[in-house]
Amino acid sequence: MRELNLDQLRTLVAIADLGTFSAAGRALHLAQPTVSLHVSELESRLDTPLLLRGARRVTPTAAGADLVARARRLLREADDAIEAVERHREGQVGRVRLACTAGAVTHLLPQLIAAFEARHPDIDVQLALGTSAALMRRLFVDDFDLALVALPQPGYPTLAVTPLRRTPMLAILPAGMKAPAAVTPAWLARHPLILEEPDTHIAQTVTAWFAAAGLRPKARIEVTINEITRQLVATGYGVSVLPFEHADETLAGRLQVCPLRPALVRRLGLAHRPREQLDAPVRRVLDTLLTFRDPK
Repeated sequence: MRELNLDQLRTLVAIADLGTFSAAGRALHLAQPTVSLHVSELESRLDTPLLLRGARRVTPTAAGADLVARARRLLREADDAIEAVERHREGQVGRVRLACTAGAVTHLLPQLIAAFEARHPDIDVQLALGTSAALMRRLFVDDFDLALVALPQPGYPTLAVTPLRRTPMLAILPAGMKAPAAVTPAWLARHPLILEEPDTHIAQTVTAWFAAAGLRPKARIEVTINEITRQLVATGYGVSVLPFEHADETLAGRLQVCPLRPALVRRLGLAHRPREQLDAPVRRVLDTLLTFRDPK
């Protein structure tokens, strides 16, 4: 048997560095008989003298010096391997599948990704987009680890939904359009509407807002990407109702935004399994997401 023992190699390197068996034993917290046994077993296994025992100092033979140089590399690789496994165990490395409703992509999602990269650069966050209802169904069957969805959502066994953010929904109008101080369903229904496709949570919220006023207006066009909706409104193609998160969404003054009466709010939540069932990398990403909660 010619396999090398890492503990024995570590002892050999310490002797080469420190010059005596006793100094190596103190550095490694080993009794001197153990240090001697490590060396003798190495020399016996390799059938080659590895150290020259001088009166004051022990020095490697030519074969010993070669082995010491290689042992340093092996020990570094072993330490790196242990550290890599520990990083996995502690959740510093891994893969997390995050699903997100398309309505949160423009401003919130880039902030989240920047936070992940800064705090956990070795966690690979894989993204998927979809409607909130579809994402909840897929999270339930374990297609994802976490899902950022519009609220409320139907309850699913084994899933928790933590409220995250509240964003006002506003009327989005061309910059030059004359509008009231607060836009009502009746006023908005008199104009060409650019709405989201019916299966989205925002579309259902807006439809319910009109329905509460006894109205069922027909959209001129249905669009699922908010940025496209804003561009169409800016050209004068129609008006819309969208969550409003940032001043950039006025497209450098090409749009105006007006409050709604009655007011609407888009609520986002974070859907996940109970914390004790989550892998360490998923818990780290979950905790990062939760730092973006609205202050109470």
